[in-house]
Amino acid sequence: MALLGVALIYGANYSIAREAMSGGEIKPLAFIVLRAGSASLLFWLFDSWIKKERIAREDWPRVVLCALTGVAINMTLFFMGLHLTPPINASLIMTTTPILVLLASAILIRERITPVKVAGILLGLTGAALLLAYGKHLAFRKEQMLGNLFIFINAVSYGFYLVLVKKLMYKYHPISVSKWIFLIGSVMVLPFGWGQLQEVQWASFSPGLWISVAYVLVFTTFMAYLLNAYALAIVNPSIVSIYIYLQPLLATGIALAFGQDQLDAVKAGAAVLIFSGVFLVSRKTLK
Repeated sequence: MALLGVALIYGANYSIAREAMSGGEIKPLAFIVLRAGSASLLFWLFDSWIKKERIAREDWPRVVLCALTGVAINMTLFFMGLHLTPPINASLIMTTTPILVLLASAILIRERITPVKVAGILLGLTGAALLLAYGKHLAFRKEQMLGNLFIFINAVSYGFYLVLVKKLMYKYHPISVSKWIFLIGSVMVLPFGWGQLQEVQWASFSPGLWISVAYVLVFTTFMAYLLNAYALAIVNPSIVSIYIYLQPLLATGIALAFGQDQLDAVKAGAAVLIFSGVFLVSRKTLK
């Protein structure tokens, strides 16, 4: 259920995040400082309701590395990339995450790469790519290559984060781990985004922009990382990553519900491929 929640939250993430930056009122690096700082504050507030835990000395290097890969590199390159390339490109590039997670899991935690997992990931990848590219303007133009590269490095970094943080989530309470990861991550990104943050003209924000910013800060950052953390305490990183393929499916479902899209054979087929892929990876992991 936690992973379904993450997929639903992220369904409109790319478009909303880009929309929040499109007017120039808030630049990418300033957004990163806001995103990491607000999540850190919320995790520390929630931590006051749980039993206090002390992170063992030998685990601090992993905590710092998780802050670097899961917050500093991941968030910074995602927003910088999204500023330079369309959401459709970013969405397609991010579908490589489960493959990267599977490879990282095999290297770092010796997770077996089974034919069933590979088949499930490929099915999900095919379905997600169909939904994202079908009937839409997809182009990887030369002027977008830097943004595309940023998004891909972000996907690699996030893949390693999911694998690295698994041990911590299993050993400690997810909120105890997340509060330190985001606090350290906030310190890492502050020097790069402080200048842009000082340039923000808060009085010029429209109500719609405030809603977009709040959605990104509360839902696609705090809530998404919180639900992912709880999921990682139970299942392997490969099953967490495979749920990224549900994001375009849920976004399409929302569009259908509001009459903004129509169901056809391609969308139905893509849905079957995605659900089949998620089922195969989940079923094999939970055994």
